[in-house]
Amino acid sequence: MGRRWAARLSLAAGVAALLVLVVFGGLVSLVLMGVGWAGLALSAAGVWWMLTHTGRIRVLAVLLLVAVPLAVLALYAAAGLLWVVLVSLGLWALAVFAGRAALVEDAPPAMPEHPARRTERPFLIMNPRSGGGKVARFRLAERARALGAEVVVLDPDRPQDVAELAREAVRRGADLLGVAGGDGTQALVAGVAVAHDLPFVVISAGTRNHFALDLGLDRKNPARCLEALTDGVELRVDLGYLRAGSVEPGEEVVFVNSASFGVYAEVVQSPAYRDDKVRTILEMLPDLLAQESGARLSVRGDGPVLDAPQAVLVSNNPYQRGDSAGLGRRERLDTGELGVLGVHVGSAAEAAELLLRGGQQGRGLTETTAREVVVDADAPVIPVGVDGEALTLPTPVRCRLAPGALRVRVPRHRPGVRLGAPPMDWRRVRRLALTMGRAAAGRGPA
Repeated sequence: MGRRWAARLSLAAGVAALLVLVVFGGLVSLVLMGVGWAGLALSAAGVWWMLTHTGRIRVLAVLLLVAVPLAVLALYAAAGLLWVVLVSLGLWALAVFAGRAALVEDAPPAMPEHPARRTERPFLIMNPRSGGGKVARFRLAERARALGAEVVVLDPDRPQDVAELAREAVRRGADLLGVAGGDGTQALVAGVAVAHDLPFVVISAGTRNHFALDLGLDRKNPARCLEALTDGVELRVDLGYLRAGSVEPGEEVVFVNSASFGVYAEVVQSPAYRDDKVRTILEMLPDLLAQESGARLSVRGDGPVLDAPQAVLVSNNPYQRGDSAGLGRRERLDTGELGVLGVHVGSAAEAAELLLRGGQQGRGLTETTAREVVVDADAPVIPVGVDGEALTLPTPVRCRLAPGALRVRVPRHRPGVRLGAPPMDWRRVRRLALTMGRAAAGRGPA
């Protein structure tokens, strides 16, 4: 019943959004909506020109980005239809929200949980610099030791090999490994846990905590992750590996989230990036996007070859459609498939088209999945961003998953566990509303 009414509300709100425009604004409001779409296209073009040029053209592009939205709003206000457009947009947002809610049961089910025995000798590594000092702020080391864990707090002034620290702990009898730190540190220790078939605990003390997000962990209060030591369950998740050039499998690089190639990977390699990110990006992007610098990439997977993409993201399981830039989340981490996202935008028109399509697959954007991905280039070595860490690897770089290899110990009760809504699909919403209505009336499905 709930899904039927959500689907009906979605259709009603969508129709109402159009009626508001026609009834209160007539043809003028429809023209102004076209102006709005044109404004979005011009803004996308402005972003492209700003990123791909320097000097006067970049200044003009910035002025365009400021002037276009103001001009569109001024036109709406002058026509006395600003409120009409805003109400219509609000109704449209309601239609999309209700439609996705109606489709929520079609989303992938949550990852299965497995019973977990309480461990006797847990070993945790904590990075005091991660997340602006979350380890100290939430007293994570003290709380973990009170639960019987051995804790090593890294020395900020002395580089330490966290993977070797974990291996040494295993040799001393540790039966669980964990990390309070960023995703790059998580990946290093996760690789050791898989090698010794030990459970692994993620403590969300990093800055972005993408891995913790997809596990459903509390990212605001990392201390809650320690509940996994006393009242936990296990999730069997996939782990990503990179094998560079002729490197043997035993020397593979581990990733829990993603490996990026191309523009982003080139930028983060710059020593200046750490001190001034924005300036470094603006200085390097024009040549990189025009492919006047950097390696020319080629990507082979289970589908067509991607030739000369500007940027490639290979992820440990695919991100949701519409969330491919890494701003969203992965519904599952146990599908056994890599997500592959390739971007190639060659003009302002293609940048505008990509924006108007809402980031959906089409010209300029290729999204697929694969069991194995090979990234090659016209250079002997290429920069790679692995879970936010900057590396340089020999080509070709082979990406693969070890399905279900990582035994992640998580708290039984996690605030981030939800059944995510799938992307909006108007045909399915309409069919759901009509089919369920007829079934309820005793006429059977359409």
